Formats: sequence, structure tokens, C-alpha cells
Amino acid sequence: MNHELNEVDHRPFPLPKSPWLMKQDWDQLLFMHWPIPVKELKKHLPSALELDTFEGTAWIGLVPFAMNNIRMHGLPQVPYAKSFLELNVRTYVKYNGVPGVYFFTLDANHKLAVAGARRLFSLPYVNADMRMTEVSGLIDFKSERTHRGYPGASFHVAYRPTSPVFTATKGSIEDWLTARYCLWTTKGKHVYRGDIHHMPWELQQAEADIKINKIAPFLPAPYFDSDPLLLYAPSIRAFVWKLDRMV
Repeated sequence: MNHELNEVDHRPFPLPKSPWLMKQDWDQLLFMHWPIPVKELKKHLPSALELDTFEGTAWIGLVPFAMNNIRMHGLPQVPYAKSFLELNVRTYVKYNGVPGVYFFTLDANHKLAVAGARRLFSLPYVNADMRMTEVSGLIDFKSERTHRGYPGASFHVAYRPTSPVFTATKGSIEDWLTARYCLWTTKGKHVYRGDIHHMPWELQQAEADIKINKIAPFLPAPYFDSDPLLLYAPSIRAFVWKLDRMV
């Protein structure tokens, strides 16, 4: 049973009435965030979406993780398509006042998953060669984009949690960056919403050795010179709904 679907008090808006489309586990996830000037990020957003800010500051997020136990609603797991690695480049937006995530790119190392996500969700999934290893609690994540028609992009980080597990306080920057329960995307003149549900994040402080960070070439490199805000999440189960067209 999916008991998580009965836990909704932490959500800012109700669950969709339609059944979820996909269930997946997100494991060994690292949130890496840098403040970016509003004027800079707005240049790269669709005009229909409003940039969301925290106390007047916009943020870019890089999020490496492993996606496991993928299952479509009502179907058994497909053995060769149940797990892959992913690296998201994201920011935070609103549409009609509803906060959500906007993805600039989602690199993944599973060609079938990339093709399916581009078709089903109209999201900029792209192919990449990736590797994740763990030795003595240190996670090493490396990605090299290979998608035809996209500029090359490289990323390499080693990271680990450094604190006990905690739940972010409502209204904190940690909560604002992570407690997002829908995504927004556009296709042509249309705006689409994709709902997401999971339990509140169990977070940990983290440390990271950033060896290569060239995964967001559309932003000037000096914005990434400062130390990022780092948060680690060991695992969470997420439910994803089909995209709904808003306009």
C-alpha cells in the first residue's frame, strides 16, 4: 500500500484527483544551490512563468541522484528500465501563484528513459554518460553529456552527509528550496503543470568536493565560484502525475 498518499498535511495544495502515473525512489540525493541575480535567471525562463525568489534572491539548483524502483501505475516493474542516474539543473517559478520547479536540463544515463520523458512530459531530458560510486560513505558522481544537438556539459562531485537527519522548518530557506510539489514547463504557447507528491524531506547537512562544474553553461561561470548551500537526502519515494495543460 502507498501510505504516503494519505499523508498530505505538509502539502501547500491538494493532491490531484486523478491517479498517479509513476512511482519512483530518489536515492543519495544532493541539493546544491547558488544565489543568482534575478535579472540573470529571468533571461532564461519562458515569459509565461514567474521567477520565484526567497527574500528577493533567485537560486539555481544542481541535483545529482540515483532514481530506483521506477514503476508505472498498474504495471509491474520493467527490469531494464527501473533504475538510472540523473542530474537536474533547476530553478523555482510560479504560475498563477502556484510555486513549483522549472528544469533547464535533466541529464540521465538511460536512453529509453530520456526518450520516454521527453515524449510524455515535454521535459528537456538529455543523454549522458554517468557513474556513481560510494566508498566509506563518500559518494562520487560524474556526468558527461552526450546528447546530440545539445552543447557538451561536464560535472563531477564527491559528497557525503555531515549531520543527523532533520526536517526543514517551515519558512526556512531549506524548506523553500526542497518542498516543491509540482513542476512547470512550457511547449510552444502552452503551459503545463506536473504534480508531484512525497513525504517531507529527511535532510542532512553535507560537504562536497566539486571537481568539475560545467553543467549549466548558459550561466556565467563566476556565479558558481562561491560555496553552495548543500543538503543531502538519503532516500524518498515520489509519485508523479501526468502533465495537465493550463493554457
